[in-house]
Amino acid sequence: MPQTTPYSSKFNPSTYSSSHSHRQPVEENYGGLHYRDNKLVSGSLEALIQLLVPTVDYYPDRSYIFTFLLSSRLFLHPFELMSRVCYLCVDHHRVGDPQTDKKRIREIAPKIVQLLTEWTETFPYDFRDERMMRSLKEMTHRLAFGDELSRRAMQRLIQRLLRKLTTLGQYEESLATSSATAAAMDRPLALKSKQQLVRREECVLNLCDDPFVFAQQLTHIEMERLSYIGPEEFVRAFAQKRPSDNHKSLFSKRKASNLEAYVEWFNRLSYLTATEICMPVKKKHRARVLEFFIDVAQECFNIGNFNSLMAIITGMNMNPVSRLKKTWNKVNTDKFDILVHQMDPSSNFYNYRTALRGATQRSSTAHTSQEMIVIPFFSLFIKDIYFLNEGCVNRLPNGHINFEKFWELAKQVSEFLSWRQVICPFERDRKTLQYLISTPVFSEDELQLASYESEGPENNLERDTRRSLRSSLSRM
Repeated sequence: MPQTTPYSSKFNPSTYSSSHSHRQPVEENYGGLHYRDNKLVSGSLEALIQLLVPTVDYYPDRSYIFTFLLSSRLFLHPFELMSRVCYLCVDHHRVGDPQTDKKRIREIAPKIVQLLTEWTETFPYDFRDERMMRSLKEMTHRLAFGDELSRRAMQRLIQRLLRKLTTLGQYEESLATSSATAAAMDRPLALKSKQQLVRREECVLNLCDDPFVFAQQLTHIEMERLSYIGPEEFVRAFAQKRPSDNHKSLFSKRKASNLEAYVEWFNRLSYLTATEICMPVKKKHRARVLEFFIDVAQECFNIGNFNSLMAIITGMNMNPVSRLKKTWNKVNTDKFDILVHQMDPSSNFYNYRTALRGATQRSSTAHTSQEMIVIPFFSLFIKDIYFLNEGCVNRLPNGHINFEKFWELAKQVSEFLSWRQVICPFERDRKTLQYLISTPVFSEDELQLASYESEGPENNLERDTRRSLRSSLSRM
């Protein structure tokens, strides 16, 4: 049978590069699977499931396992796939003779354990569904019928999975607590004077005046939040809700996906940047804060933390900050202009994508853990996946699943997973981290009013806007 994946390693981008050869591709079909030049390009759902199932003589390629587990949830629930795989692995081949069945289970058990290990380690969120955990435990009992070593391996697998799910649950609880605390502290900032706010003990320059250390703490938050995003979240974001998803499960208790929480962090950092710049009463103090965030953004770029970099630039480009002309005039903006050029959206973010490729190359040949850090501009990463999903059909006219599309999707998500697994090497600064996560920030209206209080309105429209904001915010 031809190879199941077009990648020589796990995922090799060169496979889809244009070919200079004009020869006709070789098209072949094997039991519901369609290959082009020995590369799987489409297949029926049943045939693709069969290809996932190990036998005594066969184990699927790891890249195929990842790609199919990632994409299959667009067509059936993970529990449905789990049930099908368990049936095909064990029950489908029972002959009714205890000794023969026991011998076969003993032969196939190590490969079943290997497949389930890959599933639980890469897609642990699937097993927050109680039905999935029940299937996993049932498989443990079935393997015990023929192979004690595999039964023990399954028990260790379940223990590791439960520890992972516990950690995930604790992280989500901490996110919920932090969000609630920040929301309580945010309201109502506008009722306080700017003089009161600027004197708060946690003012950014009083807390940390070293841009490199500050950028390191941002990187800690970014990498922690990245590490908890499951690969399936990228697919689920575009999938239609299925009626069967209403089944009671641990998964359904999640109030918001970790992907959404990470996007919210970007927004928070943008507003935090703008708040800190607009808050000081004195112009020279505002200029110092502005220079500080420019230096932080530069350090984020040097580290490879493009998400924090873009969040800071977004905050500084918000109207309440950009209109502070007297403040900007006191700052050398050469460094900021270079950073804005690097993140220029023109030509589909060409400059940023070039920098990202450079950081990825540095990571692949890194000699230190710091050189391994790559944190993409996440909103653009999501946008790329969205357009890949929208630009290609899931099913072909003959009913086959368009696996070429899912190879490409898996390649992008797999690269994200390689960035996600890097351990942040920087020392933690507990006070700065707590400040970044929980300090109150201005709302959009509060920012605009603070900006007008810092540098007065320049025309009648702005004067009317300030008057309206003062009136509306004072009633809150």
